[in-house]
Amino acid sequence: MTPAAPTPVDPAEFRSLMSRWATGVAIVTAREASHDAGLTVNGLLSVSLAPPSLLISLTRDADTTPVIERTGAFAASFLAADQRAWSERFAKPLAAPEKFAGVPVHRGRTGAALLDDSLGAIECRVVSATPAFDHTLFLGEVVAVELGNDRTPLVFQRSGYAEADAEGRLRLAPPRR
Repeated sequence: MTPAAPTPVDPAEFRSLMSRWATGVAIVTAREASHDAGLTVNGLLSVSLAPPSLLISLTRDADTTPVIERTGAFAASFLAADQRAWSERFAKPLAAPEKFAGVPVHRGRTGAALLDDSLGAIECRVVSATPAFDHTLFLGEVVAVELGNDRTPLVFQRSGYAEADAEGRLRLAPPRR
């Protein structure tokens, strides 16, 4: 007996469900010659400890995607709750010079920009790039880790950011009724 064809999933319903999943926020960067590229992500996954590896999911039309494809390297800086403005800036379709203007960075082993004062950063050498619908999944072997400041993380949920109180406790958006 052949299973019935699956019923298409409503993209709006899928998006609504996924918005309930709280995630951390990172800025993925790459560098080609003297050109920096970067964007905000929450599609990031630790894959393995042996060897340490990381998976990121980027839209194919993002300006950072071809830079990573050509250079074979990327970095991710994990944001703290007080770095929301950086998340918002790197999520916009701005030219790279505008994204990086005034953002304090330093260079990692791969040459990619690492955001100063973040929770930490990780640099990877691309092991594989797999097309997945309108995204590319980059699997990277970790080549460097930098522990930053141990502060409250920036958390994204329900299409918004969690708010941190003076003690660093996070308050997530209430469920929609």
